[in-house]
Amino acid sequence: MSDVPVTLTRTAVGDDGCGPYAITVGPDDALWCTLVHAGQVARLTLGGRLDRFPLDYPSCGPSVITPGPDGALWFTRFQDGRIGRITVDGRATSFPVPRTGGGPFGIVAGPDGALWFTQLHGDRIGRITVDGQVTEFPLPVSGAFPSAITVGPDNALWFTLNQADAVGRMSLDGDVAIHPLPTQQAAPVGITCGTDGALWFVEIGAGQIGRMGPDGHTDEFPLPDRGSRPHAIAADPVRGGCWFTEWGAGRVGFITPTGKISEYDLQDPGSEPHGLVVGPDGAVHVALETGAILRLEPHPG
Repeated sequence: MSDVPVTLTRTAVGDDGCGPYAITVGPDDALWCTLVHAGQVARLTLGGRLDRFPLDYPSCGPSVITPGPDGALWFTRFQDGRIGRITVDGRATSFPVPRTGGGPFGIVAGPDGALWFTQLHGDRIGRITVDGQVTEFPLPVSGAFPSAITVGPDNALWFTLNQADAVGRMSLDGDVAIHPLPTQQAAPVGITCGTDGALWFVEIGAGQIGRMGPDGHTDEFPLPDRGSRPHAIAADPVRGGCWFTEWGAGRVGFITPTGKISEYDLQDPGSEPHGLVVGPDGAVHVALETGAILRLEPHPG
């Protein structure tokens, strides 16, 4: 564990069953969080105001959320196969994904003014314009479970292939390269573009953090607890490393560009930390599936 003191502040966003899952910063500098079990999206300001916006289908399974190029928030609806859009004043719409049962999961705004998303069960990467036009790009693997997705330093789309133990790269015109990981059963999930120009990802199966250069070269950094089930990862533009959640252990970790790892106990082993983001206040905000958003503020000595 790190000896750096931290302040932990929890804000309840609903009952224990609502399921805060992914979190991002909106164009309004508020925190936006999906409530996967409640079929809602929550908005929390840094001043503590909470609003919850019900979606049209309570069982739609809102999953990953990202700011879009149009000033709205975009999110995947895993259970009903749609891509959702919500304005900063809470007006929600959605668009169907052509492939039934594809399971849209990860989503990110691309450098081309569109949103790009993964299809967990469809072995495809999707692209949706802000007016709802969807294009799909098949992957050259089957049963790979494309999961999280991010924009790399080369303006391509990089994504984890959870069941293929690999990271994929797709150009804006759909060309794909697959980079196998050194570790079998790594089961990568979260991925982000680090401040060092590399892709950083978590291996939920192996209990490791991975770093991949644009050329596909990979370094892996084992966590002290290999059974901690790391899930999501987010770059910190101020501190220069990446924060990640340890879903199975109730911890949040930080890794420097050189691979030094610090961990912070959330003082609640059953809190189930999933998504996280560095807020405009410089603190780390974590979605706890048990029903809260946690603010973690380190205090370096």
